[in-house]
Amino acid sequence: MRKLLIFLFCLLPTAAYANVVWPALYLETRLFSWWAISIGLLVEFLFVKWIFTLPIKKASIATISANAVSAIAGIILIPLAGIAWELFPGSLINKAFSWGTFNPITWGATFFLGCLVNGLLEGAVYRKWFFPDFRFKSKAFLWLLAANSLSVGAAFISLWLKPVQL
Repeated sequence: MRKLLIFLFCLLPTAAYANVVWPALYLETRLFSWWAISIGLLVEFLFVKWIFTLPIKKASIATISANAVSAIAGIILIPLAGIAWELFPGSLINKAFSWGTFNPITWGATFFLGCLVNGLLEGAVYRKWFFPDFRFKSKAFLWLLAANSLSVGAAFISLWLKPVQL
């Protein structure tokens, strides 16, 4: 009986909207631009080489590995972070100011969440495979967030310089 009810429920007509967007989706498309990736790799390579005092080869491998993981997982996690923001607290802010999704506070939160998601993912890679002493409550993590803010910031600024064409 339960399977029949589930099957019948699936047959109910519902509206499907494929035009739902939020700032994190726009940012995600720019994070995969060749120039944003190049900026990110260069800045983070310099960071990793400096903060962990590594030779060029090991710093390159660590940076590429961390960014590969953050790129693959970030495809899902950055938009999900944007949805989480939209559900709460974004919905409260939108209601309080009678704003829509694309407002200054949500754009700021999108930037911060993009940096945070990338920083957490890359930090996990650095800790697991390269620097077991790496701590998320450290100056090194703050520097990692700062390095990520440059590449995320470049992608973010590009949205204003060349808006997404629909």
